[in-house]
Amino acid sequence: MDDSNQNSAPAVDSGIEIRVPKLPESVADATLIAWHKKPGDAVRRDENLVDIETDKVVFEVPAPSDGILRRIERNNGDTVLSEELLAFLEPGKIPKRSDGPSDSPAADDDAPSPPLSPAVRRLIDEHKLDPRLISASGKNGRPTKADVLAYLDDRNEQPSPPKVEPPPAAPARTPVVPPVAGDGVRRVGMSRLRQRIAERMVEAQHAAAILTTFNEVNMQAVIDLRRQYRERFEQQHGVKLGFMSFFIKACVEALQRFPIVNAAVEGGDVLYHDYYDISLAVSTPRGLVVPVLRDANHLSFAEIESGISKFAQRARDGDLTIEELTGGTFTITNGGVFGSLLSTPILNPPQSAILGMHKIEERPIAENGEVLIRPMMYLALSYDHRIIDGRDSVQFLVAIKELLEDPARLLLQV
Repeated sequence: MDDSNQNSAPAVDSGIEIRVPKLPESVADATLIAWHKKPGDAVRRDENLVDIETDKVVFEVPAPSDGILRRIERNNGDTVLSEELLAFLEPGKIPKRSDGPSDSPAADDDAPSPPLSPAVRRLIDEHKLDPRLISASGKNGRPTKADVLAYLDDRNEQPSPPKVEPPPAAPARTPVVPPVAGDGVRRVGMSRLRQRIAERMVEAQHAAAILTTFNEVNMQAVIDLRRQYRERFEQQHGVKLGFMSFFIKACVEALQRFPIVNAAVEGGDVLYHDYYDISLAVSTPRGLVVPVLRDANHLSFAEIESGISKFAQRARDGDLTIEELTGGTFTITNGGVFGSLLSTPILNPPQSAILGMHKIEERPIAENGEVLIRPMMYLALSYDHRIIDGRDSVQFLVAIKELLEDPARLLLQV
């Protein structure tokens, strides 16, 4: 009998359409990277059906109701557009299993699985884990990547019974990619994020007249202030006092003095921004992402540090939204965390300037006629010379230097 054929028209026509969520105007299309269900599988409401990658984030498409996934219209690797049809879901109550009760959490079909981010889901699928056995520290009982790694560490420390080892084989996790130009050459496709990063870097080089100016800042005053109040700050606000909040505060003050650095070029016009949305470059396993700290001029040191901490964790877990990665009027990137002593950052279009922080290194400097050892950091400001003159760029960087070398100015705004 063919009545159960998953491609039959009546089952499809009566089902719920699963579509790509509406993408922002800045995102033209996306790539379907992984279905987590196949036709005929039972699904529960809000269970993730498929992961979709844009040039900014990976997001999930949840099931709108309980039911059976009847037909899939687009396959892994396909390019999809906003609101494009992905699949059909036949709604209905999912039947319970009739093979008897079980004490195993993995065998309890009625126990809901916690929602998983794409990064966490890939780890769980790779190691064939039951997410309900993992202690979750994330929001709404959501396990984070750190929770999964801690669970794996604990599991690996547990003694296991002896077993007969199979014959040696190549590691299953190593992808086998056929050579294309002789032994030792592999061809691996770039992710959409990496492709977009490459496009934007080339775009920035071709579209703007990029110039970089440098300076150095004596970090002693900031280090002393941080050392003096770090413990009290953490006790009162529940977040660590880092260096980035000082730089963001200094940049906002300097941007207010030199509004052209906070502007952007659009055709033959200059767009001046009367708000200060600071983009922060964050490195992730997928590539560089740039979440935006909105209205930074209205944020306290504690609010800035809290925002940075949340961005860093969610970037590692792959939980950042498209909205959090869109916009921004000025970017800060910190190559110092990787040991970079000096670099020339590339603009983050359509922004017109980016500040590069670097490694703090003790160096001899002349101070009041004496040679002293001080913790110094090189700063680099890359800017679009089409609208920002050398004088403005240099004075902007000098303002940041002066504010950091005398942090009281950040409070007095002088």
